[in-house]
Amino acid sequence: MNREEAKKCAQELVAKMTLEEKASQLKYDAPAIPRLGIPAYNWWNEALHGVARAGQATVFPQAIGLGATFDEELLHEIGGVIAEEGRAKYNAYSKQGDRDIYKGLTFWAPNINIFRDPRWGRGHETYGEDPYLTGRMGVNFVKGLQGDGPVMKAAACAKHFAVHSGPEELRHGFNAVATPKDMEETYLPAFEALVKEGEVEAVMGAYNRTNDEPCCGSKTLIEDTLRKKWGFQGHFVSDCGAIADFHMNHGITASPGESAAMALNAGCDVNCGNTYLHILSAYQDGLVTEEAITSAAVRLFTTRYMLGLFEETEYDKIPYDRVECGAHLSLAEKAASESFVLLKNDGILPLQKDKIKTIGVIGPNADSRLSLIGNYHGTAAEYVTVLDGIREYVGEDVRIFYSVGAGLFKDRTEQLAYPGDRLSEAKIVAQHSDVVILCVGLDETLEGEEGDSNNSYASGDKISLKLPDSQLALMEAVAQTGKPVVLCLCAGSDIDLGYADRHFNAVVQLWYSGARGGRAAAKMLFGETSSFGKLPVTFYETLEELPEFTDYSMKGRTYRYMEGKAQYPFGYGLNYGKAVINKARLLDNRVVATVENQGKFDTQEVFQVYIKCEDSDLAPLNPQLCAFKRFFVKAGERVEVELTIPPRAFTVVDEAGNRFTPGGLYKLYAGFGQPDERTKELTKMEPVELEMHVDKEV
Repeated sequence: MNREEAKKCAQELVAKMTLEEKASQLKYDAPAIPRLGIPAYNWWNEALHGVARAGQATVFPQAIGLGATFDEELLHEIGGVIAEEGRAKYNAYSKQGDRDIYKGLTFWAPNINIFRDPRWGRGHETYGEDPYLTGRMGVNFVKGLQGDGPVMKAAACAKHFAVHSGPEELRHGFNAVATPKDMEETYLPAFEALVKEGEVEAVMGAYNRTNDEPCCGSKTLIEDTLRKKWGFQGHFVSDCGAIADFHMNHGITASPGESAAMALNAGCDVNCGNTYLHILSAYQDGLVTEEAITSAAVRLFTTRYMLGLFEETEYDKIPYDRVECGAHLSLAEKAASESFVLLKNDGILPLQKDKIKTIGVIGPNADSRLSLIGNYHGTAAEYVTVLDGIREYVGEDVRIFYSVGAGLFKDRTEQLAYPGDRLSEAKIVAQHSDVVILCVGLDETLEGEEGDSNNSYASGDKISLKLPDSQLALMEAVAQTGKPVVLCLCAGSDIDLGYADRHFNAVVQLWYSGARGGRAAAKMLFGETSSFGKLPVTFYETLEELPEFTDYSMKGRTYRYMEGKAQYPFGYGLNYGKAVINKARLLDNRVVATVENQGKFDTQEVFQVYIKCEDSDLAPLNPQLCAFKRFFVKAGERVEVELTIPPRAFTVVDEAGNRFTPGGLYKLYAGFGQPDERTKELTKMEPVELEMHVDKEV
């Protein structure tokens, strides 16, 4: 049923409830109301890159890897698969009477915060640092997840609203100060896109304050921006424990009752936490009205009706065997292949199996399940590490030597051994190998959410761009052998790869590639696939060039505002082909390019267009991404690629946060990366520069 029909049903049902019953439904673990035939429902479920924390499910690459695919259609398809598996699991659990946490149909994903600083531990949950890319990927994920049928397939949730990206240690009491310009230019566009275009069913508030207001109790964010300005019709949920932070950490209120009232009156419908247990006392104290409680309950039951939870639907027939089925696993492998970013290749890749007798696979992430799955993940029936994938790919034809080489961060692998106890073995393996695949990086124990990560010294954030000392020593030991080395980095964020770039033959960013990511990695290493992605974040040379972590000004941050030269730039990534733009032209607001693959390998590429208004000093410092498209081109063939430039790309934002079209001269850059000097240096190619004049908005 549509929203109006669902809302009418919700109003009729809620009208039959007592005040106590209505208030009980505003907690994430809403109890049953047997007399009205209402079963218990737990609003808390996760699906960042697959149904999470509820047992078996297809585990796709982590969100940052999905961002690296620059593939909108892929995200739409993945969203649909997650919803299908979510329905299959919900159907099966419901028949067992199991309505526990993580078993509902309201998924608290995607995370569309902007990865503005590489230190943020949760950055790998996002689609990267660019608002446009984040918006496009997020909209398609939401549309796929929610479906387009008469009944919503599953409900998506855009989080964390708003201006949230670390530090994790401070998030419960931190005040993120952002100018109106930065709000409109960077922090809000993806949320606006998901609300207006994606029609996302839920929005989750952040822990922090934004410009002095706690996000889950901010009338500016929830009422003025989300509901009035953007026309949001769905429900608003707090982050878990965020309302208790009002009195416990922000010091905005004096009691749980005051906190509950502040959140409810601002428009927060459901509390992940326990503070809404105090709503009735707040009502008795005159802090909230019954109308406010009723409105929140109606919004929540509107969502439940739209999901078809009070009637039979076609989704009730989705069988459990759709969970982790062959088609879904194939899609996950495709996603992994498209997420890998080839940062350096002196010609060693792809490897030629028939010319190799021995391969050395070395490193703490070579045979690590944790380095596959990131955080907020499901449970796979099978895990294929990089070591597994290579072993499976080469079979009995090639001898594989293996050494863990070093601990992920500890200085030894055996408690009673000397520091560096596996370095000599790593050297021996390398010396006996024709080529070395060196797998280093991080996992969710080193970068992640406060409380979930083991690096308690930084609460999940990073304090450096460098790998742990144990892994730096391993890299040096392997480099000293003089053997050809392909470095594979399993991590969800910017890592300093200066040493690897200087000493190794190839460098590939694998991210956290999903439960069977090692299979896709092996096919990539041996050239069976050439469907690489692009960096959705900037790899900086040092942290010193960035502002303080707690500074939310965008000056000097991300590719749009940075003044220095990146180690590896946003939008950059090589592949095994060699796509060249023969010509490009403007047709109205469309960029049409003829692309020839002058290489020896069939390949996928990502056509990118960047724009800069030359006649306004309000434009971001550097050209910004305004359109992109993944396409395939065979070796020696030509294809025509066309992109439409959205009207918003021609706007700028003034200091008061007003967006408008200034008109004048615009420069567009069409190619396979940014028009910056570092990208030109790395790719030895330049984008095609185009110019167009646009009338001023009147």
